[in-house]
Amino acid sequence: MGAWMAGFAHPVAFTPDERSVLTTVARMLAQALERASVAESERELSLGLQRSMMPTLGPEIPGMTVAARYVPTGGGLQVGGDWYDMIPLPNGRIALVIGDVQGHDVRAAGLMGQLRIALRAYASEGHRPDAVLSRASRFLHGLHDFPGADTYDPGDHAGPRFATCLYIEADPTTGCSTSRAGHPEPAVRLSDGTVLVRPTAGGLPLGIVPDTDYPTTRLVLEPGETIMICTDGLIETGGHDLDTGWARLRQIMEEHTGDSLEKLADALVAAVHGPASHYTTGPLVDRREDDIALLLLCREGDGCGPGSPAGPHAPVRRTALSVAQTEPERIAAARQQLRDLLHDWADAEQLDSAVLMVSEMVTNVLVHTDGDALLVAEATGEPGARRLRVEVADSSDELPHKRRPGEMASSGRGLILMEMLADTWGVDPRGEGKCIWFELYEDGASQGD
Repeated sequence: MGAWMAGFAHPVAFTPDERSVLTTVARMLAQALERASVAESERELSLGLQRSMMPTLGPEIPGMTVAARYVPTGGGLQVGGDWYDMIPLPNGRIALVIGDVQGHDVRAAGLMGQLRIALRAYASEGHRPDAVLSRASRFLHGLHDFPGADTYDPGDHAGPRFATCLYIEADPTTGCSTSRAGHPEPAVRLSDGTVLVRPTAGGLPLGIVPDTDYPTTRLVLEPGETIMICTDGLIETGGHDLDTGWARLRQIMEEHTGDSLEKLADALVAAVHGPASHYTTGPLVDRREDDIALLLLCREGDGCGPGSPAGPHAPVRRTALSVAQTEPERIAAARQQLRDLLHDWADAEQLDSAVLMVSEMVTNVLVHTDGDALLVAEATGEPGARRLRVEVADSSDELPHKRRPGEMASSGRGLILMEMLADTWGVDPRGEGKCIWFELYEDGASQGD
């Protein structure tokens, strides 16, 4: 309750107009008190929701370090549709989950809580990542299984909603198994600071189709490497798209000294909500366009983990990528992976040659065999004197041979290109299939001259 009193030093007689003004002021004060009371109640509700819905990180993963951040939009509620979770699994491994339910209102927060609990339940039963997401999609779709759900108005906030999700089953010794449901792909910071966005197979967002397949991608995390997963709020806030947003985050991750994963998490959030990322005065101060959830997982080694010095940059960079027969569009991802791996290669013409040979090698596997192509690229040595080795393996036993294409032929020049552009190359038969490889030396141009 509230009271307002006006005191006077001497007797005062009020006119009808003065009485009306005083009554109006009293009503305005009452409304202000009511609004303050409602705002305080909403704040307490929001903080309670956040405490109950946002988990704490634990238990510890032997040989790995984890850091997480959650930033709501700031629109009143302190919890929205984004979430992260860390789930102990029956096999002794740990599952890391991050997701984003469509919307920023109370209903999005409620669906997020239900979906997080469902994912935790399915994971605790011991299912593989693809099975966990398939069951979660069926669960979310079932929440909207009512008459007329297939004809809802997209502008109706009570209609069906979807959610994106990324699920990682982490093992310190064997690596990470990843399944993705319409979510941004993970990024990996190599031990020398190079950042690669890892192409990861995925399916539809959760809740759109009840029976959806979610392929699993295997990621190997070397000692000292850090994997980052986040919601789109960290990438696209501030008018950025996926490309420019990743470029902003890549710069922060590459400048990180590797001494503390918590400092890296703070720096990534500050890049979006820091003083330089938005207006500091006026109506747009501290504008927050979307919720942000962020998870960092580092395999302890040089430059990562308690007591690990930043030290000199590791001389080895490695990336691997599979290209399936049904996904020829991933050849473009293979080219981009190589360019990101060699972002500081001294000779731009050598880099173009490497990209051309990779494109040729992977395309030949898809055209001339019935299997998938496995690309492994590794750069070793100190900058300025590195060796690049690229291998493309397939399951066919038929070895390639050099052809003599005519002037108008549209194919048959693959091995000729390898002879002309690579410092050395070859074909190695394996137990099942073969591997064609080439090497480039960063100082090869000067040696050739």
